[in-house]
Amino acid sequence: MSLLIRNGRVITAVDDYHADIFVEDETVTLIGRDLDVEADRTIDAAGRLVIPGGVDPHTHMDMPFGGTTSADDFETGTRAAAFGGTTTIVDFAIQTKGHSTLEGLETWHEKAAGKAGIDYGFHMIVTDMEDDRLWEMRRLADEGVTSYKMFMAYPGVLYVDDGTLFRAMRKAGEDGTLVCMHAENGIVIDEIVKIALAEGKTSPKYHALTRPTRMEAEGVHRSIAIAEVAGVPVYIVHLSCADALEQVTLARARGAQVFAETCPQYLFLDLSRYDHEDFEGAKYVMTPPLREKWNQDHLWRGLGFGDLQSISTDHCPFCFHDQKVLGIDDFSKIPNGAPGVENRMSLVYNGGVVGGRLSVNKFVELTATAAAKLFGLFPKKGTIAVGSDADIVVFNPDRRETISANNPHTHHMRVDYNTYEGTEVQGVSEIVISRGRVVVEDNIWHGRAGGGNFLKRGLFGGPF
Repeated sequence: MSLLIRNGRVITAVDDYHADIFVEDETVTLIGRDLDVEADRTIDAAGRLVIPGGVDPHTHMDMPFGGTTSADDFETGTRAAAFGGTTTIVDFAIQTKGHSTLEGLETWHEKAAGKAGIDYGFHMIVTDMEDDRLWEMRRLADEGVTSYKMFMAYPGVLYVDDGTLFRAMRKAGEDGTLVCMHAENGIVIDEIVKIALAEGKTSPKYHALTRPTRMEAEGVHRSIAIAEVAGVPVYIVHLSCADALEQVTLARARGAQVFAETCPQYLFLDLSRYDHEDFEGAKYVMTPPLREKWNQDHLWRGLGFGDLQSISTDHCPFCFHDQKVLGIDDFSKIPNGAPGVENRMSLVYNGGVVGGRLSVNKFVELTATAAAKLFGLFPKKGTIAVGSDADIVVFNPDRRETISANNPHTHHMRVDYNTYEGTEVQGVSEIVISRGRVVVEDNIWHGRAGGGNFLKRGLFGGPF
């Protein structure tokens, strides 16, 4: 099916112009003014922005954690992502400790195949990596899994020691791949948690109060130092605070290949969400936790100055009534994570472009292009250009919506609350196109489970 998008204002990370876009065979084949072509369908985008489909490089669909599993699987989660204007996700396959990473990859292929409604790739979460298994990392890269995530948090579950970290980083550097780091000092944090529980401090707010920003900053500093010695580029995930950002900024200033993302929750929500006397604060139990509000200005400045390259969601939803309650008497047992994959594009446009903090080009860079470049998907994804996949969003920059779990225009995630409940946003994805197929229009899902393809990603492309 061919598609012609007329009269739109085309925005990429570097472009801003009015043109028509012609799509056939899933790719953009022609861009120009007043195109004289026949198409099976024509969309009039007058008064709208025409932007690349969003790329969310950090989601957790169908992820086991804390005795339960994240509420969105690859069918419901990717559908919700599409409603919000995201057309590509990079999720996390998990190595079971003591088992092969290749087994983990196969498990996640089985989770996603036949379910994902948009295109997807995988990072590999490495939980152990002995010398006799290092060859698997090259094999993973050959399979298109060209980034790995390791945890300095969650001892006994996902945590890896510094020796494992260095060993895997060195191999990743040799192979031209990228290491993603969950950077917190989990060993010290666990000690702080034990003290809090012993003192009878069990409510959700103590999840935040036992994970100080200095422990995130220490983890960022240590992961960067090890990566520099190992000779590998490092990407800090879900950076939440000024302390941690300072370490990234210092490292980049001396020329280290360090990249980082933040998430909407750290840009729009703050520590006060945990102040509820009842269990409501459990909705915001995520790791890292929400921080004091003043950190938000530092994060926005980091985005504007280029020390933070991308905005992901860390989408990992757990239902409040059925899952979060596992920790009703002990904050350390509350499943860590929150929903957000559907609301990212509107939130960032509203807070960034409408709020005067970002240009419209920077908005596209932060929500699509940078992640595509960092994770081996560009220019197939993350831009609008001849030859690129026709992942396109017709975005209304003037339309307003109030985000709510009760608003069918803003909530298609399979979870019983919305992290941004009651937030009014300006800027809404109205028509969403995945590889030339209209998958969302008029708030109706036109895609299908299994319509998304697994993406074999390229090697790390270097600084940009």
